[in-house]
Amino acid sequence: MALKRMDNIGIVVEDLGATIDFFRELGLELEGRAMIEGEWAGRITGLGDQQVEIAMMRTPDGHSRLELSRFLAPAIVADHRTAPVNALGYLRAMFTVDDIDGTLERLRTRGAQLVGEVVQYKDAYRLCYIRGPEGLLIGLAQELS
Repeated sequence: MALKRMDNIGIVVEDLGATIDFFRELGLELEGRAMIEGEWAGRITGLGDQQVEIAMMRTPDGHSRLELSRFLAPAIVADHRTAPVNALGYLRAMFTVDDIDGTLERLRTRGAQLVGEVVQYKDAYRLCYIRGPEGLLIGLAQELS
């Protein structure tokens, strides 16, 4: 039995609308929104009876997805948004863009902040980390070849 694919990465947020707008500005497409609730969903997550509003965002190539979740019940129990990039279990998503400078300029209008600086790795990539909506850590990569 072989692994078929990675379906999505999930991120829990407080402001679903603003986060959707941010990732749309980055270039992802909103695939759909839904309310996931009830005992059946809680059996999957181990949270019991839950109510979660989700939005599925898709990359333009259609191969990758980001699931944004806003928990209405039960209440959020931890906040990792200000953890440094070397914190255990910390998640970041990396996106390849065609113009890192232009992307940064557009995302700054949505509140993005550069974490360190844009650096060049050999003749292959320009890379940076940004903090997006709600402090989410996002990596950007521009291929140079």
